[in-house]
Amino acid sequence: MKQAKIGIIGGSGLYKMDGFKEVEEINIKTPFGSPSDALMVGKLEGTEVAFLARHGRNHHLMPSELPFRANIYAMKQLGVEYIISASAVGSLKTDVKPLDMVVPDQFIDRTRNRISTFFGEGIVAHIAFGDPVCHNLAAILADGVASLQLPGVNLHRGGTYLCMEGPAFSTKAESHLYRSWDATVIGMTNLPEAKLAREAEIAYATLALVTDYDCWHPEHEQVSVEMVIENLQLNGINAQKAIAKTVGQLLANPPTSVAHSALKYAIITPLDQAPVQTKEKLALLLNKYL
Repeated sequence: MKQAKIGIIGGSGLYKMDGFKEVEEINIKTPFGSPSDALMVGKLEGTEVAFLARHGRNHHLMPSELPFRANIYAMKQLGVEYIISASAVGSLKTDVKPLDMVVPDQFIDRTRNRISTFFGEGIVAHIAFGDPVCHNLAAILADGVASLQLPGVNLHRGGTYLCMEGPAFSTKAESHLYRSWDATVIGMTNLPEAKLAREAEIAYATLALVTDYDCWHPEHEQVSVEMVIENLQLNGINAQKAIAKTVGQLLANPPTSVAHSALKYAIITPLDQAPVQTKEKLALLLNKYL
């Protein structure tokens, strides 16, 4: 099975990567079930990359239905050390306009029905998550976007991604509440990914692609699927350029990341006392500490 150090998770509107060469479609089984779709492993900018369509290539999975654990575990099985996650978002700030790109550095969790840990069943771990994004990976991603000088696209370095449950979009009251919290963008998927990537000791960064102003903006119509789809199509080409640029730079000088040793002091349960079945289930994560 092919291996890749860089993983790309494509969100709404990004179901494949143009420019992929020597592609192999890999169906992976994990202890947490099957991922959203087969992973596509091939060369992008001369570098082996694993690509996964978050909602499936035909977008058949709602945010609450996503097999987050299987998706991240499958990336780990392929040897992925860095994940770039592309995500469609709504803007909660006037100066963050539709078609802009944001590389957030913080998250707020407003989900309710997500399992966002690999642990339990006799093994307890508490990862440090004060800085939920790998700063070094995010910097390379943002520099890649900036170097492209994409027409009509403003880059915003840093900011807070509020992750809501969905699938319905926000009420106006919710949208105004999130603005009062100084959140920058709103989406439905990236926080469980970020938590699980940290537990899997994979560096993680988000490329947030703005499609709309949520529903708070008095001079813009409320968000609709039609509006989102139209802007997703415009964002898709730019996102692929930005990701390709980042991939080209990333392994030339691989960044260090605190994520790569996140479990070192996080596992509370003495592993020699932990259930054998759970240790076997999590062997990919635990073996280096056994």
